[in-house]
Amino acid sequence: MSVETEIKLLNSYLKELNLATFIRNHESYAIDAVREKHTHSRYLLALAGQELSQRDANRRQRRLKEAKLPTIKELNDFDFSQIPSLNQQQILQLAQGDYIQKAEPIILVGNPGLGKSHIAISLAVAACRQQHRVRFYNTAALVNELILAQQEQRLTKFIDAALRHKLILLDELGFIPFSSTGAQLLFQFCSALYERVPMIITTNLKFADWPQVFGDERLTLALLDRLTHKAHIIEFTGQSYRFRQRTQHADAQLPSTHNLDDSAS
Repeated sequence: MSVETEIKLLNSYLKELNLATFIRNHESYAIDAVREKHTHSRYLLALAGQELSQRDANRRQRRLKEAKLPTIKELNDFDFSQIPSLNQQQILQLAQGDYIQKAEPIILVGNPGLGKSHIAISLAVAACRQQHRVRFYNTAALVNELILAQQEQRLTKFIDAALRHKLILLDELGFIPFSSTGAQLLFQFCSALYERVPMIITTNLKFADWPQVFGDERLTLALLDRLTHKAHIIEFTGQSYRFRQRTQHADAQLPSTHNLDDSAS
């Protein structure tokens, strides 16, 4: 059997075994092994290690895709100096993922434009890279999905699917008031996840204002009782990042005092 035939047959076997990285690398690794006088076991070890590394990378990428994040945000890109009251060390510690194993919620509270969604998505990205199953929802869109699922008699299936995740992110709770049905379904959804799947929630509302969105004080208190139990509650205070950017841009467009003096003369 010729070398070319052997390689062709080997590649067919590797393809059957779903060893795509072996197929890409075995010839070049063999050349290196001969040149460096490596043992057969070291050659195979290098190939197997590369295969596992690539599979890990593929799984992390797949987790990111399945999470349906609106964008990819990194903690390294967040300017903590703009919100001095924010505990950077706490955020970095949460990114390690211990809260996921303990099913501890994270609630990010503060006015719009302070970076709550950035931090929430960054934590979700970190969880995906730890190979956890994550799912992002805009809260208003989730409520609509829950209502539709109930109408189509697949609410139990929908919630069961959520329970198969390791982390659920609910973004922008509080921007749109819920109908009575929507509020009850969101309560049911969150109650099902309680102490089983941790949630990251971003909201522009103080807890005292949540009844305005849910329209039922007793239901809201029951929900808050579950969500805040063992929760990491992080408050964002300061001036909107986007507002600061607009202000800086507007200031940059203004003529300098020196130019005004020149014009006056």
